[in-house]
Amino acid sequence: MNYQWYPGHMTKARRMMQEDMKLIDLVIELIDARIPFSSRNPDIDELGKNKQRLILLNKADLADERRTEAWADYFRKKGFYVVKLDARAKNGMKTVGSMIAEACREKIERDRKRGIKNRPVRAMIVGIPNVGKSTFINTYAGKACAKTGNKPGVTRGKQWIRLNKDVELLDTPGILWPKFDDQMIGLRLAVTGAIRDEILQTEEMALWLIGYMRKNYPGMLKQRYLIAEDGGTEENSSPENAEEVSGEWKKAEVALLAEIARVRGCRLKGDVPDYAKAAQLLIDDFRSGRLGRISLEEPEDAEKTK
Repeated sequence: MNYQWYPGHMTKARRMMQEDMKLIDLVIELIDARIPFSSRNPDIDELGKNKQRLILLNKADLADERRTEAWADYFRKKGFYVVKLDARAKNGMKTVGSMIAEACREKIERDRKRGIKNRPVRAMIVGIPNVGKSTFINTYAGKACAKTGNKPGVTRGKQWIRLNKDVELLDTPGILWPKFDDQMIGLRLAVTGAIRDEILQTEEMALWLIGYMRKNYPGMLKQRYLIAEDGGTEENSSPENAEEVSGEWKKAEVALLAEIARVRGCRLKGDVPDYAKAAQLLIDDFRSGRLGRISLEEPEDAEKTK
């Protein structure tokens, strides 16, 4: 599958962001802790050069803790300030405030020496669609300041938001880049929900996720669905309509999806597996954290793409 998605409003958003950079002191970038490399727009490094940078590893409550810490170290070594958080939880916002103050300490000190008091830090918040920017803004401010939604593309225009006496935030629409040079990036974005589900092949995402979990998180599928991770018994390992979804995928992954369909009652006429329904169930369970804490990439994955 070829993953490309760059609506016209995102081109406009990029130009707008470029123009607004001169107004701000700090770039706050939200990324998905499950896919910290794939959920970063590489344009941000160019747009935000010469600005202080704060990385928020959002959805850390859904991600593998060990891998999230490895990613935090990775970004710190690149000179970024880093906070791991769940944007829905208020208890992480104090840490974010402290980190903003630390990142902008020199600017605050310059203002003080010039006799400028109580001028808030002006920050731009950026991130790809559906990474949780609006949720973060509302939680940080303690009120509904930005529209939220569980689909990408909710925020379309820019808006200044006074979070508190110390911070003013410029919200921007979530933007992706025009082309994914590595199709694995597009696949990871799709699995986590950064690309609209309506344009995707859910079965392909589910089969890739099954293969990834068998290799990196053995036992989780068994625990969630009470199935054998080798795909079940010989008699149900080759369902009648397996060719409809198999393609280049391994027989074991197709059989596992059939097993999930069986145990969850996803059946079509003739008592054959409903792959589409089972695939959506699996993806929903992953996105909600019901499968467990799973990360889909490690810092080594970022280095491999260079």
